[in-house]
Amino acid sequence: MDQKKKKAPLAYRMMPRMLEDFIGQEHIVGKGKLLHRMIQADQISSIILYGPPGTGKTSLARIIANTTKSVFHQLNAVTAGVKDIKQVVEETGNAFLNPAGRCVLFIDEIHRFNKSQQDALLPYVEKGLVVLIGATTENPFFEVNKALISRSTVFMLKPLTVENIAQILQQALSDPERGYGQLKIDIDKEALLLLSRLSSGDARVALNALELAVLTSEIDSEGRYTITTGVVEECIQKKVVRFDKSSEAHYDNISAFIKSMRGSDPDAALFYLGRALYAGETPEFLIRRIIICASEDVGMANPNALNLAVSAALAIERIGMPEARILLAHAAVMVATSPKSNSCYKGIDQVISDIESKDTGEVPMHLRNAPASGMSDLGYGKGYLYAHDFPGHIVDQEYLPEEMKGTKYYHPSQNGYEARISEWLQARRDKGNKKT
Repeated sequence: MDQKKKKAPLAYRMMPRMLEDFIGQEHIVGKGKLLHRMIQADQISSIILYGPPGTGKTSLARIIANTTKSVFHQLNAVTAGVKDIKQVVEETGNAFLNPAGRCVLFIDEIHRFNKSQQDALLPYVEKGLVVLIGATTENPFFEVNKALISRSTVFMLKPLTVENIAQILQQALSDPERGYGQLKIDIDKEALLLLSRLSSGDARVALNALELAVLTSEIDSEGRYTITTGVVEECIQKKVVRFDKSSEAHYDNISAFIKSMRGSDPDAALFYLGRALYAGETPEFLIRRIIICASEDVGMANPNALNLAVSAALAIERIGMPEARILLAHAAVMVATSPKSNSCYKGIDQVISDIESKDTGEVPMHLRNAPASGMSDLGYGKGYLYAHDFPGHIVDQEYLPEEMKGTKYYHPSQNGYEARISEWLQARRDKGNKKT
């Protein structure tokens, strides 16, 4: 290995060169799997590699570059533009430089290309002049043009397992050419396992931490490096969480948080809440989700849940982090453990649907306001019965427009406090039915 490569970061040096060296992602590159067959047969069609950082997207592109007989070009969407795409196509069409008349073009972080840049690729991919390999950490179904997606096969890479990471680290420790095989390094099993766990499925994080541990460790009299769990903790500092506030994983985590509260699982609700806080999510965003859930999913089954959630929002505004985490946990557990009812949510949505699709009539005259003199002579407010003048402060009169008479929008559940409302409302409706 030349001196330039020796100075490259360990994570770069250890990138696999052949498919046999690749570790993990067996669901797409295991023997007999589609991508494995495509690479082996050198029959690559346009593909999108989608997954978290450090899971092997660039490594797979490098393996394809090393095995394909086609001309291989690489661009990074952060720095490249339409001009660079056109230059690649120009070189591809040069019969002297490229007799085959086609090339494989790897675009890293393809989601960084805007719509016009992605559109510029489309005709060349469609004609077969360019075989596209796009790599992205973002969901390509949201971030890549539908036309490009329809002409590509999307392969989803998963976070590497702890075992995968441990295997990659062992490979780096034993490889004498690219790794540390020429050094005497003692790393105990606990330290290796800890490093594998703390990297959160990201091989690059693990290899960078290993490199830092080696570079900052002292050599003993026998020329040995000793890496302990303490050294690992110092080198990795804080466990990586695989989402940020703009990524798809952010939405996945918040979706799981809401569904855990809705599903009455306080343990899972606390877990996803903790993950969000650890990754830097704001308490204000999280309490808004809890407030919505308190009304949408708990509703009248426990009306106090909404009060508590709103109180938590006010308290968070006044207190801030880190104590806000306790208020968030309190509110989330309250919502998760409350009886559930979405009767109000369903009711208002049905009203809106009816207003959009039906003739719902006008407000009955006896319910209308008559603020100006003379309006009562036209029938405004005429015949209205004031509820507080009657026993129980309830009076039976028609409140809906004639066209909507008899329509029921609120259907209380039998859960929690709402069971009492259900019983009361049913008796009231039965009484009204008897009178009619």
